[in-house]
This record gives sequence, C-alpha cells and structure tokens, in this order.
Amino acid sequence: MNKKYLYIGLRTLFVIAVIILGILAVYYIGRLIIPFIIGFIIALIINPLVEFLQYRTKMPRGFAVFTSIIIILAVISAAITLIVNEIISGFNYLSKIIPDHYQTFSAFAEDFYVTNIAPLYKNLLALFQGLDPGQQSTLMESVQFLGERLTDTFSNILQSLGNGFYFIIRKLPNLGAVFIISLLAAFFISKDWTRIVHSMHNHIPKHVHSKINQIYEGLQFALLGFLKAEFKLTFISAVTVFIGLTILRVEHALTIALIIWIVDFLPYIGAILIMGPWAIYSFSTGDIFIGVGVSILYGLIVLQRQLIKPKILSSSIGISPLLTLFTMYIGFKLIGVIGIVLGPLTFIIMKIFHEVGIFKYTWDFIVGRRNLRKTVLEKEKE
Repeated sequence: MNKKYLYIGLRTLFVIAVIILGILAVYYIGRLIIPFIIGFIIALIINPLVEFLQYRTKMPRGFAVFTSIIIILAVISAAITLIVNEIISGFNYLSKIIPDHYQTFSAFAEDFYVTNIAPLYKNLLALFQGLDPGQQSTLMESVQFLGERLTDTFSNILQSLGNGFYFIIRKLPNLGAVFIISLLAAFFISKDWTRIVHSMHNHIPKHVHSKINQIYEGLQFALLGFLKAEFKLTFISAVTVFIGLTILRVEHALTIALIIWIVDFLPYIGAILIMGPWAIYSFSTGDIFIGVGVSILYGLIVLQRQLIKPKILSSSIGISPLLTLFTMYIGFKLIGVIGIVLGPLTFIIMKIFHEVGIFKYTWDFIVGRRNLRKTVLEKEKE
C-alpha cells in the first residue's frame, strides 16, 4: 500500500516537472523564434485566401502566397493611411482652435483663483498664524513632505514616459527586422504548407494527431473568437461615439471616433483617457452642453459594453454568458485587469483539454490505472 502511494507521488511530481519544464521551454524557445511564430500565424491567417487564389485562379502556390501577402499589406496600409490622414486633419483643426480655448481657459483659471483660491489662501494663512510655533513646524513639515512626494511621483511618471519612449525608439530597428523575417517566414511556411502538413501526418500517430487537431481547432476557435468579440465591442463603441458626437455637432467626429476606437482596446482605461479630460475641460470653460453630452456618451459606452460584452464574448468563444461573466470576474479578482481577458481563455483551454481527454489520461497515469504509451498504442490499433 505504501509503495502504491509512493509511486503515485513520484508520478505526480513527474507530471508537475513536465508541465513546468514545458512552460519554461515554450517561454525561452518562443523568445528566440518569435519571428517564425508570427510567420506561422500569418501563414495560418492567409491560408484560406492562398487556397482560393491557387485553386480558383490556377495560380502557382508561391505566386498565390506572394499575392495574398501583398493584398493583406495593401489593405492594412490603406487603413493606416486613412486613420493617419484623419488624425492629421483633426490635429490641424485642434491647432487652430486651441489658442482660443487656451485664452478662455486662462481667463477662467484667473477668475477661479481670484474668487476662490486667493480668499482660501488668506483664511488658511490667518489660521496658520494663529497656531503656536510647534504646531506651525509640524504643519510645515507635513506640507513639505507632501510636496516632496508629489514631486517624486510626477518625476517618476515623466521618467517612465521618457524611458518608454526611448525603449520604443531603441527597439524600432529590431522590430523592423522581426517584421521582415516574419513576412519571409510566412511566405515559405505558406508556400510549403501542404508538404508540412503531410510530413506531420506521416510522423505523428493517428490518435495523437486527432487529439492535436482537436486542440488546434478549439484554440483557433477560442482565440479568433475572442479577437472577433473585442473588434465588435470596440467597433460598436466607436460607432456610438461617432453618432453621439455628430448629434452634439462636434467637428471632426470621425477622427475623434477613430482615435477612441484605437485606445478603446485598452481594457477599462480606453475611452476615459480622451473623454474624461474633454468633459472636465468643457465644464471648466463653461461649455456645459458639450460637457454633459460627452459625459452621457461615455456613460452610455460603459453601460453598453458591460451589457453586451458577456453575450458577444460567449457567442464568439462558445460558452454561456453566465460562465463568461463568472470567469471574467474570477480572472479579475486573481490577477487584475488582464484577468478579464485571460479568465475566459483559460477556461476555454481547460474545457478543450477535458474534451480531448488530456486530464483523464494524466489522472490515469498518476494513479497507475494504465500506461499512457499503452493507451496510445491501444487507440492506434482501434
């Protein structure tokens, strides 16, 4: 009996070691071959278009791959050009109106200082002079400490922004090289796609291959479904912003909606980065109509996103809205904002592994019910 539990413990440690080593191997090897991973993903995405061109237009496989990559790059370049043009147009508009708004804001700030800050300062000064020397010293030390903390915080923020900008500039050559190598890898992988698939079929047992196919199809469905859901959510928010700004008669509504669409991919801090300061500025300059309108519009976006996100995400990744909401909440509580994304995806991966039988095989191996290699051989015979 003791020997049985000893073997169970040893097999459990073996499974844990294999999982840890697998994660480390994927992490470190993945960092070395990241351009080829990106190339494989690109090849996977363009493969339907390649096959369409190859079989419908009778193109050679290599030329079909080259044409598909050019088409994808052209579409992406056209979209980026449109967005950049709209952004430039918006900034030109802002450069014309900002001086007037700056003067308005300066006048407001001056009036606010005269009517509110100055009287408050005089009252605080009178109150401070009424304190005994010990209390004055303690209060000054507290104010000095608060000022130092605020200065340090502001300096750290500026330093972080500067370091981030420097890091991006320093990595641009490396990113360019990764982009080029990824495109070349995508070309050769897609060109030899049929041969690679046949080679995998010949060297991998049929039973194992069927399980890999199930995992691959499930992960593809979950990941593409998640990306599709995020695209739908951000697109709906952008359309809502565009309609709302058009109703408010805000100029360059399309440019603003495109910018909000881009930043809205950041969870929870997307649209508020633009609409929050905009609403505050509008209220502070006396433009109550725009301030109230932008505030209501942002509230509508948040409400709309919270109401439709579980439904859209569940229909895209194949789990119920309640389970989607539950996994999003658990992920958020465990690891923060990123858990909202990783929670449903982790559940989907575990669900796929369960359906494939990986958990069952692993448990059978741990408790010694059967040998995994023997199980695979039995399935091969079937």
